[in-house]
Amino acid sequence: MTQTHAVIFDLDGCLVDSEPHSLAAIAAEMRALGIEDATPEEIGARFLGVSLSVILDHVANRSGSACPPDFAEKFERRLFARYEAGLERIPGVPELLDQLVEAGLPMAIGTGGSLLRLATTLRISGLAPYFEGRGFSADQVARGKPAPDLFLLAARELGVPPEECVVIEDSPHGVAAARAAGMRAIGFTGGSHLDGRRAAHADILERAGAEEVLADMSRMYAAIRGDRRAAR
Repeated sequence: MTQTHAVIFDLDGCLVDSEPHSLAAIAAEMRALGIEDATPEEIGARFLGVSLSVILDHVANRSGSACPPDFAEKFERRLFARYEAGLERIPGVPELLDQLVEAGLPMAIGTGGSLLRLATTLRISGLAPYFEGRGFSADQVARGKPAPDLFLLAARELGVPPEECVVIEDSPHGVAAARAAGMRAIGFTGGSHLDGRRAAHADILERAGAEEVLADMSRMYAAIRGDRRAAR
């Protein structure tokens, strides 16, 4: 195994337990457009890990007309209100980040969300100091996940070859993007949006190319280092 010299995290569902907020906010905005059967569960099953632009295309198809130009703005306004009321970090994340800092492993974020959403999430969660200048968004690349562009951008900015990076992801689109970039991918299923379906989602992540899948962030450092026995 090639030695790992950098770690790239997906944001939502890996560092912060934000997916329930995001899925609920999107579903609420869709219902406001008259798509009355829109549910967080349906959106999560179909679009976990993709950029908002893909979801906007789905909204247009479901509504039968062009998506309102202010849909994204209204969605983020609703989402940030939910964040301010109760966004939580994934348990074990600060401890893992401290381990990586102590080990001298550079870290970055590669998220399908907007730059505004990235900055807002890091501020509210208190994780911003770990990722100063190393947070990257689908806003900055031509193609979002599952294309490799976002993770390749992160690796380039970190100055680390793609094959020496490992990506932590909770979505099959993100795992596919990591593998397309030539990076290791470790799946994570510890977010609350996967309650009741962790085993099934782990299978999906493995089929997408994850070398292993963990539900406990306390085991992630060993997995990053390539010690699968310690990670179990």
